[in-house]
Amino acid sequence: MNEKALQKDAMRVLKETSRTFYIPITFLEKELKFAVGAAYLCMRALDEIEDHEDVDNDIKHDILMNVQHLLKEPFNETQYFEFLGAEKEKMPEVTLRLKDWIEFCPAGARPIILTACEEMAMGMGKWAKRNWHVETREDLDEYTYYVAGLVGRMLSELWEWKTGLITDPELAIGYGRGLQAVNILRNQEEDMDDRGVSFVPTGWTRDDLFAYADEQLSYGDEYMKSVTSKRTIYLFAKIPHALAHKTLKAMKDGREKMTRAEVEQTVEEVQAEKIGE
Repeated sequence: MNEKALQKDAMRVLKETSRTFYIPITFLEKELKFAVGAAYLCMRALDEIEDHEDVDNDIKHDILMNVQHLLKEPFNETQYFEFLGAEKEKMPEVTLRLKDWIEFCPAGARPIILTACEEMAMGMGKWAKRNWHVETREDLDEYTYYVAGLVGRMLSELWEWKTGLITDPELAIGYGRGLQAVNILRNQEEDMDDRGVSFVPTGWTRDDLFAYADEQLSYGDEYMKSVTSKRTIYLFAKIPHALAHKTLKAMKDGREKMTRAEVEQTVEEVQAEKIGE
C-alpha cells in the first residue's frame, strides 16, 4: 500500500473504531492529524488486547509485556504475530495492523508515540495480571495514568514537536485522567457484570468516584486554558473534555448518558467559541 492509500485507509479504520475522537482529530492540521490518528490506532490496537473477553489475563499480560519491547524501530511484524500466537485469530483489524499504523505515523512524531505506546503496553500488561483490582486511590491514579494520563502527556509532546506550544505535563495527565474517570463511571455496571472488574477503590462510594472525576476534569479545565493560542488544538482537546463534563452531569442527574442531540449541540457550541488563531 502506497503512502496516500495508507493514509486514506488509516482514516477509514480510525472513523470505524473511534466514536469520541475521530471528529476532533479531523480538526487538526494535516501532519498533527496523521500523528494523533496514528497514536490512537496504535493505542487502540493495544487496548483491544487488554479488553478482549476471550483471552486469559495471564496471556494478555505475556503478550503486552512482549509487545512493549517491539515498540521500537524497526517494528518486527513477524515477531509481533508470534507473540499474539493463537490469540491472533481473535483480534480485530486495528490490532492486526499495528505495523501499518506505525508506518502511517509521520516520522518526526514516531519516537514520541512509540515511547508512549511502550509505556502503555507495560502498564496494561501489569494491570491485566492484577485483573484490574483497584484497592486504593493510588491504584486508581496509576491505572488511569497508564490508559489515559500518559495519552495527555504524549499529546502535549506532540503539540510542542509540531507547533512549539508548551503545556504543563501534569495538567495534561489530569486532562486524560478526567476523560477516563468519566468512562469508568459510565461503564461501572457493565464492567462488573461482563468482566467482573471494578475500578472503584475499596470503600469508595459512587459519590467518591464522582468527586475524583470532578477533580481530574478541573485539571483538564486548566489545561484547556494553555492551548487557547492554537485553535485547531483547542478544538481537538475541548470537544471530548466538554462531552466528559456534560456526561458527568447527566449521570449525576440520574441519566445513563447524553442524548445524541446533546452531543451534537456540544460539538457545535465548542466550534462556535471565539478563541486562538
